[in-house]
Amino acid sequence: MLSRKNVLRRCARLWAGLALALPLLLAPGAAGASASAAPAPAGGWNDADCVPAAAHPRPVVLVHGTGANGTVNWLGLAPYLADRGWCVYSFDYGMLPGVPLFGGLGPMEESAGQLAAFVDEVLAGTGAREVDLVGHSQGGVLPRYYLKHHPGAADKVNALVGIAPNTNGTTLAGLTRLLDVFPGLEDAIAAGAPALAQQVAGSEFMTELNADGYTVPGVTYTVIATRYDEIVTPYRSQFIDEPGVRNVLLQDLCPIDLSEHAAIGLLSRVAFHETANALDPAGAEPTDCGDLLG
Repeated sequence: MLSRKNVLRRCARLWAGLALALPLLLAPGAAGASASAAPAPAGGWNDADCVPAAAHPRPVVLVHGTGANGTVNWLGLAPYLADRGWCVYSFDYGMLPGVPLFGGLGPMEESAGQLAAFVDEVLAGTGAREVDLVGHSQGGVLPRYYLKHHPGAADKVNALVGIAPNTNGTTLAGLTRLLDVFPGLEDAIAAGAPALAQQVAGSEFMTELNADGYTVPGVTYTVIATRYDEIVTPYRSQFIDEPGVRNVLLQDLCPIDLSEHAAIGLLSRVAFHETANALDPAGAEPTDCGDLLG
């Protein structure tokens, strides 16, 4: 007989799968082939007319994970932040020719260039001097490549929040578990997905990225991980052991939040609240299980 914990974890994965699959079914063609702002459902983000408020002067750029896109990955967090006064933007990157909907599959060097272009677009559109970056899974690693390899990038970014980032890569077995969560991803992989190979622990890409340190001066780093992550394991490999980095374990904030790799980015309002705290340290409020209902 399944334990209560296992039942809850399976339910969390089911809801995560539904949250991913439903928008794909309802909005075919939502993801474009280039790094452009993702179409947003009625949720208050990707608003071209948004003017950053004095309380939140930096726009937030959301960077989706492998196999997702700029709409699906952020159906929970984007409106959460927008409702709290941030100008929030998401985009599609790493799309492969002939593979609609599923992003984060193309070469990560090219995807970093798409992120760079989108950051510049957001800064020009809002008049802000800096953005904050929030990424889930691959989206927590790609910005680190951008910050290291694009001249002047660190001057454009105030903070990076990585939600379940594959900081040191993951196993190929971990990546293939994404097939259980993203309907149709297996066909996309069959078309060739360079980013998957690049994210394997010990790959040339990951080795080079981490060789001279994980952070760059002038940017504040936060990592939010869950002990139930089944994609990036062990979960502590997500943390960055460098001065000034804040590493947060979701269950230290709320022991009954059983979110795994997908759900921490899609559904966990505990993770959402802690993300908001990282974006606005001066206005931060304690995060606990009460935020499950917030």
